[in-house]
Amino acid sequence: MLDPKRKLTYTIDMLFGKDASLALPLHRLEFTFSKRTGKVKHVMLDGMLLCTFRSDGGVALTVDGARILAKSSAFREHCVTINNDAARYVAEGRSVFCKHVVWYGSRIDVGSEVAVLNEAGEVIAVGRAVIPSSLLKHLKQGVAVKVREGSKASRP
Repeated sequence: MLDPKRKLTYTIDMLFGKDASLALPLHRLEFTFSKRTGKVKHVMLDGMLLCTFRSDGGVALTVDGARILAKSSAFREHCVTINNDAARYVAEGRSVFCKHVVWYGSRIDVGSEVAVLNEAGEVIAVGRAVIPSSLLKHLKQGVAVKVREGSKASRP
C-alpha cells in the first residue's frame, strides 16, 4: 500500500500537471482514513480540510486546498478567471456562466476539477467544468463551471 503522502502527490500531479504537488507542505499534512476500507479519505492542514479522495481515484478540492495549489503554475492551467461582476455570486456558491469567463486554462476538460479565480487572481470557488476549454472561447451562454463550494458559502 502506498504511503498517503506519496499517493497524494501522485494523484495531484496526475490530475493537475507535473510538479503541481510541490506547492503542498507535505510535512504538515494530516490524513484521515476510512474505518471500513483503510483508504485515505481526507487531507487536512492544521485542521483545515484541503481535499477529499473520491471513490473514482480523483480528489475533490476545497477552496483552501485550491488556494495552496494555486501557487503552482501547472495548477493554473486548471483555473478559470471570471469578471468581478460575477465574482460575488460565485463566491456564494453559484455557478459560473460562459459570459463571465475572462481567462481559462488550457487543460480544462468536461468533468475536471476547476478552481475559479477573481480578476485579482484569488481563489473564490471550486467546482467541476461543464464545458472544455476548447469550447469556452466560442460560447457566450450556458454554465461553464458547476460550483461545489464558494469561499463565502455558509459553512456549518
